[in-house]
Amino acid sequence: MATQTALRLTGRDSWEQLAELQEPRPTAGKHEVLIKVRGVALNFRDIAISTSKYPFQVKDQVIPGSDAAGDIVTVGEGVTGFKAGDKVVVSFDQATQYGPIKTWENGLGGPIDGVLREYISVPAHTVVKIPENSTLSYAQWASVVCTGVTAWNSLFGVVAIKPGQSVLFQGTGGVSITGLILAKAAGAKTIITSSSDEKLRRVKEKYGVDYTINYKRTPNWAAEVQKITNGQGVDYILENGGSGTIKQSIEAIAYGGVISVIGFLAAASQEEMPDVATLALSKCAIVRGIMIGSKQQLEDAVRFIGSKNLELPVEKTFKFTRDEVVKAYAYLASGQHVGKVCIDL
Repeated sequence: MATQTALRLTGRDSWEQLAELQEPRPTAGKHEVLIKVRGVALNFRDIAISTSKYPFQVKDQVIPGSDAAGDIVTVGEGVTGFKAGDKVVVSFDQATQYGPIKTWENGLGGPIDGVLREYISVPAHTVVKIPENSTLSYAQWASVVCTGVTAWNSLFGVVAIKPGQSVLFQGTGGVSITGLILAKAAGAKTIITSSSDEKLRRVKEKYGVDYTINYKRTPNWAAEVQKITNGQGVDYILENGGSGTIKQSIEAIAYGGVISVIGFLAAASQEEMPDVATLALSKCAIVRGIMIGSKQQLEDAVRFIGSKNLELPVEKTFKFTRDEVVKAYAYLASGQHVGKVCIDL
């Protein structure tokens, strides 16, 4: 029987509990495709799962990782539209084709085994082809699965962003930088915040963000946003902080603007919890929680990125060994990165 290398979390106290195992190689069943995994992108979710901080269901001894790009090896009975050799990405949620994700129970790398393994078999309807003329790496395409779709959903999911509109991104992680790239490609003006002048400098030089704000030096960054936009506010905000930053986000948003809540990195104490309902009403704003996105949104993001050959922000890649993947987790958790941290297989 053919085998493969897989990484499993033997405990959930630390990513140090990742174990490298030899397991039977899967095969493509009816309506499935077998994929050789070539690139994996890590997310904050992977850190949370490995440290028991993820608030949703996680399978015991799970193979972690939700974002993969690779090559189809074989196609199962009844599969059409795919062939061996096709380069593909795999949708995060294995059930949702269209519309909002309705449960967290179908996401790779949590309730079901994920992609930190050499081969994976998945239903063909969860797979999206990578454009044949693309020059992006497998790691870059893997980063579209969660990060890219989250950014796409935030900017195009309810009211599609238009040229000349403005967007604020909180922090310099993968979603913010990917969103910045998408927004600039759509003709929008961009603002990004960070506590690090060095990171802001890098984002300015490499990704051409229009305005930067150091929120440590400018704690009332909403007022600075209003100044930059001549009192109009920004049309879109990718809200990473959660309850600790939502008040300023609403103060920074334009009337009728869209705030996409994608993270919870800066929680407020119960005593300081803002009255979000009244604040949102004061701006007629849409405050919207983002649960990644559907396969349709993955297709849309792949088409947009592929048509413009957008250079997605992979900062650092690690090899597919237990020790290297542990280093990748630690690097992601350290917050040093600007963009994505990935694994090459």
